[in-house]
Amino acid sequence: MSKAVKVIQANASNPKLLIALGIGLAAGVVILTETRRRRRRRANAAAQRKDFGAFVVRFELLPFPQPPPPAARLPLSSLTFAIKDIFDVKDYVTGFGCRDWERTHEASEKTAVAVTALLKNGATCVGKTVMDELAFGITGENRHYGTPTNPQMPSCIPGGSSSGSAVAVAAGLVDFALGTDTIGCVRIPASFCGILGFRPSHGAVSMIGVLRNSQSLDTVGCFARDPSILHRVGHVLLKLNSMEPRRARRLIFADDLFQFSKVPTQKTLNVVNKAIENLSGYQPPKHTNFGQYIGSNVPSLKQFQEPSSNLQNGTSTLKALSSVMVSLQRYEFKTNHEEWVNSVKPKLGPDVSNRVLAAINTTHENMKILYKVRTEMRAALQNLLKDDGILVIPTVADSPLKLNTKKGLSAEFHDRIFALSSIASISGCCQVSIPLGKHNDCPISVSFITFHGADKFLLDTVLDMYSSLQEQASIASNSVHLPDTNGNMDASELLKEKGNAAFKGMQWNKAVKYYSEAINLNSTIATYFCNRAAAYLELGCFQQAEEDCSKAILLDKKNVKAYLRRGTARESLLHYKESAEDFKHALVLEPQNKVASRAERDLES
Repeated sequence: MSKAVKVIQANASNPKLLIALGIGLAAGVVILTETRRRRRRRANAAAQRKDFGAFVVRFELLPFPQPPPPAARLPLSSLTFAIKDIFDVKDYVTGFGCRDWERTHEASEKTAVAVTALLKNGATCVGKTVMDELAFGITGENRHYGTPTNPQMPSCIPGGSSSGSAVAVAAGLVDFALGTDTIGCVRIPASFCGILGFRPSHGAVSMIGVLRNSQSLDTVGCFARDPSILHRVGHVLLKLNSMEPRRARRLIFADDLFQFSKVPTQKTLNVVNKAIENLSGYQPPKHTNFGQYIGSNVPSLKQFQEPSSNLQNGTSTLKALSSVMVSLQRYEFKTNHEEWVNSVKPKLGPDVSNRVLAAINTTHENMKILYKVRTEMRAALQNLLKDDGILVIPTVADSPLKLNTKKGLSAEFHDRIFALSSIASISGCCQVSIPLGKHNDCPISVSFITFHGADKFLLDTVLDMYSSLQEQASIASNSVHLPDTNGNMDASELLKEKGNAAFKGMQWNKAVKYYSEAINLNSTIATYFCNRAAAYLELGCFQQAEEDCSKAILLDKKNVKAYLRRGTARESLLHYKESAEDFKHALVLEPQNKVASRAERDLES
């Protein structure tokens, strides 16, 4: 019998002592419970630090037996991989990143076809990874399981929805990992975490045993640090023949899309251009304004463009394309999961909750037009790329956001990232995101896209170019930029006048040339930069126009034209907030300026 019980029995007639003992016992229970809770929290935090918070559950699925000699060694022997918590594994509940989903569903009876294929080829699966709830986010944050830590930038989001898989690879916890890509859910985290990310052609990899978000957009995708591993995994998933004749490659740079990116083209376009100079089998690169091309070759997109939009040179077309992608995802998610959402009313994080609510409340009278855009988009890409073309674009436009951003994702962040991710999502084409080092301590990347069904061609190209790309990225990162030099004042004014004459004659490139020569001679005149910005706007070079206007404003803070032109450039780059500030500043300087007033009204509407 314990001492506490003996004391209670001996003093049963003393109520005050009994009350004191009861309070003491209760306090002891509270302290013990709190101590245990703190220990669990510390243990969970330690476990999260150990695996970067990437995993929902750890287990081990061993590979199928290696066939005896003289059979060849299995292609994925000795490699480990993780899978997003959207893939079925026999005897485990597929959680879909959501506790309420896990609670309301039974354990799977079979393992997903894609996972089984990897096991059959020698790889070992070591667990399931964290994801955005219901695969409906792009940040990688999860209120139930925590947010995986981005190894490249621990204070920033890893990107999603396949966040845990990307982090597991970037942290070196596994050799490769599976995710799914709907609206960028592999490509975005690959870029933010500085690793390779592959979205195969739509329908090329089996989705049997994978939970659906939007079946017209969903694909199985994968991450890797090593291009040779990505190549091998891709061959297994796609069931490719390893032997195929080598063909010439033709890179096509989407110049207008690189205007969205804040990374200097020296670290992206120039790196790719330099990388192919010493490689055989590559034709001289071509350049295109992709937004204009799509606007001309996907006629059904016109129904999704804003009637009052004053965006130039294809930007409104790309916004329309991303609008189609979001609408299609919402419609199909509602079809797949409306009954479950309404009956369970799951507890979701704020960003995902808003997306799910928008999907459930969506109404589309004419869904056929969405699928028509998809068909036209695939045909347009096939026509552009033929059988040897590879489109080069930035994977993302912005750096990863800070964790727990209170204001959430801005409209312009969504617009810019979806304008890029919608190209492969809507067309169903294959895409690989390729890391190219860092800019201002943030990972940067480019993406290669080729036509639907050319997955082997794309993977072979990435494997062929990867070493050269990394070499050139390192050179670009370490290069030093020389400042402009001042020159003769009279000569620079003469060049400015020549630039003005070329501008009036609508010879935009020639105008840029003359203004640039004037700047090289004298870089202290705001008008030179402001005039060159006007020519850049006409050419659709919005980033260069923005930079020139910023330089003009530094030289002359009362230059109204510089604010107006920078506002126009920023609006075209989907920086709405900054654009509105420029137009407001112009109105402060010139309250009666009609251009600024009209532009400000358009942005507010």
